[in-house]
Amino acid sequence: MKKLTIYEYPKCGTCRNAVKTLKALGRELDQRHIVENPPTVEELKNLLAISGVELKKFFNTSGDVYRSMGLKDKLASLSEQEQLELLSSNGMLIKRPIVTDGVKVTIGYKEELYKEAWGE
Repeated sequence: MKKLTIYEYPKCGTCRNAVKTLKALGRELDQRHIVENPPTVEELKNLLAISGVELKKFFNTSGDVYRSMGLKDKLASLSEQEQLELLSSNGMLIKRPIVTDGVKVTIGYKEELYKEAWGE
């Protein structure tokens, strides 16, 4: 079974629940603190390509940083590269947790989805 990388914020209850579920599924985790060690632009490009979702889904739209920066109105006018650079510059802008095994990616946490995606 492949080790999973989880980009998480340890103080986030949702992230803690995700870790708990993954461990209960017997998964080995490489836990990355999304604020202290945010994904690089290259890592984000890779996650985006694997995920098959639009880049907007990677933004934590309910977060304080997103709101205080007024990104709801600005995001559409930024290029993909600018959006990726913005995400990699501040982990609090990233919807969390992000889990990947290098083949697939999940963004956010829903227990049923995790059991389906990561329960082997």
